[in-house]
Amino acid sequence: MRYELYYWPSIQGRGEFVRLALEDAGADYGDVARRPNGTAAMQRFLQKQAFAPPFLRAGKLVVAQTANILLYLGARLGLAPKSEPERLRLHGLQLTISDWLVEVHDTHHPVAASLYYEDQRTEAKVRAGIFLTSRLPKFLRYFERAADDRFSYVHLSLFQMIEGLRYAFPKAMARQEQRCPRLLKIHDRVAKRARLAKYLSSPRRIAFNQQGLFRRYPELDEKG
Repeated sequence: MRYELYYWPSIQGRGEFVRLALEDAGADYGDVARRPNGTAAMQRFLQKQAFAPPFLRAGKLVVAQTANILLYLGARLGLAPKSEPERLRLHGLQLTISDWLVEVHDTHHPVAASLYYEDQRTEAKVRAGIFLTSRLPKFLRYFERAADDRFSYVHLSLFQMIEGLRYAFPKAMARQEQRCPRLLKIHDRVAKRARLAKYLSSPRRIAFNQQGLFRRYPELDEKG
């Protein structure tokens, strides 16, 4: 199967969770918007079949929403168990990661995504403080318990969360990481996987930047 991933070409964002699964599995896929005129092609597709990227095209099938895409790909790429109860358990974990990601985004855009960070700096400092002292420890504790040792796409997503949080909140994460040794082992195990290590060191891996979901504003990284 040849897959086509549609996502913004200059940020990791939610699309990166799908890229990690495709890259780790060695899947045959194209990153449509990163081709010449690819963003225009994605915009035309959006007008017809999806609310927002990412979405995945597999033949005639179009799958939208990150967690839904990973549910679809998991069994097909060997990144999920065959048991339906176990697949649904993984899907629940991925949905919780989606919630976590929204809270990360809202640390720097708590009022509205349509406003610049500079227009909501005061509110962002309040929101980030609450996230780092309350919500971040709660998510880390939960996944420290809930993530098992059987490799799956959820491990790839947890790797991405830790990478992103280290970028956005290096001070807070340095204080929190001693409390989640199992998550750190998962992160390190993922980073050493052969195909993924090659991807992470290649130009295909977009660097974290100030347009993505994970953004580094030092003034927000004061608590935790």
